[in-house]
Amino acid sequence: MKKIIVRADDLGFSEGVNYGIEKACRDGIIRSVGIMPNMPATEHGWNLVKDLPLCFGQHTNICVGKPLTDPKLIPSICDENGNLKSSKVYRQAMKNGIDIVNLDEVVIEIEAQYQAFKKITGREPSYFEGHAVASPNFNEGLRIVAERHGLNLLPVCFDGPTMFKNTKMISPFDFCLPGYNPIEVLKREAIKERKEDECLMMVCHPGYLDQYILDVSSLTLPRPLEVQMAISQEVKDFLKENDIEVITYDDI
Repeated sequence: MKKIIVRADDLGFSEGVNYGIEKACRDGIIRSVGIMPNMPATEHGWNLVKDLPLCFGQHTNICVGKPLTDPKLIPSICDENGNLKSSKVYRQAMKNGIDIVNLDEVVIEIEAQYQAFKKITGREPSYFEGHAVASPNFNEGLRIVAERHGLNLLPVCFDGPTMFKNTKMISPFDFCLPGYNPIEVLKREAIKERKEDECLMMVCHPGYLDQYILDVSSLTLPRPLEVQMAISQEVKDFLKENDIEVITYDDI
């Protein structure tokens, strides 16, 4: 039997995103959910999904909203208004070969978000990873905090497979491309043959669009498309007909 992880990122980003994730989990195939611990809508999202049979991870966020740490202590990842720097700022710096993230500072914020995750959920994260920022120092900070607390690290990687425990996680990133059709992407990737130590990881960002998302996120239209993919009877039938099991990070 083939296996696939279908993950929803960004719980807490906004109430619209939260409602979309709840729908994708309650009525659909999403079984793993990444929580952004620092956002104002995080507890709202948690209350929507906490009673569902899901695997929850920490989707560590250093590029949206306000940090949980005093911005004066972490200036490398905050702007002049005390907000976390946008992902665009990090991307532009990396294009110029500069990692603007200070390792010691980002460890402080990652730790604060880990403690907030535990306070909100009452549990340890089943997986531990980062949101939207391809920074070596961010990745290293995640590794340090994961090692400190014995957490299962899922390294951030945007250009190829990444490792989780002893499994190579293979993830398509078509959601960034024009004409994205999540149903077709899932079908295309799920039927491919994988080695025993490989697992398909479909990273999704299901959600409904509210004004906050339209104002601050460059990822908009794929979100409701992925809600529809997750609840689609076509997808459910496809998985059943092709003997494909949706698993979670707890099953790895």
